[in-house]
This record gives sequence, structure tokens and C-alpha cells, in this order.
Amino acid sequence: QVQLVESGGGLVQAGGSLRLSCAYSGRTFSSYAMGWFRQAPGKEREFVAANNWSGGSTYYADSVKGRFTISRDDAKNTVYLQMNSLKPEDTAVYYCAARGGSIRDGGSWYIALTNEYEYDLWGQGTQVTVTT
Repeated sequence: QVQLVESGGGLVQAGGSLRLSCAYSGRTFSSYAMGWFRQAPGKEREFVAANNWSGGSTYYADSVKGRFTISRDDAKNTVYLQMNSLKPEDTAVYYCAARGGSIRDGGSWYIALTNEYEYDLWGQGTQVTVTT
């Protein structure tokens, strides 16, 4: 069974850094667009970052732009989220997700990848807690 498994979460002070990893267990990783989402207590899940393919386009939520970086290593079937200058408001469970397939002609990768319902496969989540 194909799975996504996140790791790298933890407790960090404000201003610190963490790198999340998400490993894909299948054999077609390079064909998937990958995204990171997060859900804070009492809030809905929200888009954080996404990449449509290696060397392709990346997208970020305004709240993390300039601080977070998504990257992927197709040889390792892994996507990463480097999180710098962390803030207490970044505290959440972070999920990675995979989206297979292309987009329709005239469609927008940005619209597709910021929509959680476009994704086919989800990891179990990893907790990130940022303290003051």
C-alpha cells in the first residue's frame, strides 16, 4: 500500500528552524505534485506550500513566504519543508499530500495545489510546536 510518512516535527523556540520530511513509499513519486498543509487547534486545515514537479513551480501561503521552503528529492522519493524564523502561530499539525495527474487545459496549478480536495494521498501528520 502506497503511503506518505512525515517526520521531523517537534518543539522549537520562536525564531528557530525545523525541517520536515515526507517519504513516499510508491514508485511513481516524480509524477506527483506535492503539498504541505497544516491544521492548528480549532482551525481548519490550510495550505502551506506546494511544488508541481522537480524543477517546476513552487507556491507558498503568504503567511510563510520568505520563511519556508519546499523542496523535493525524486531519487529519495521525499519532499521537504524547511521552516525558518518560526513563530508561535506556526504551531500546528503539518501534513504532506500527493496529487497525481495533470491539470485541464487553461487550468491553474496554483488553484489546484492550494486546494486540499485536489490531493489523492495524505500522510498522518507531524506536530510542530513553537514556543515563545
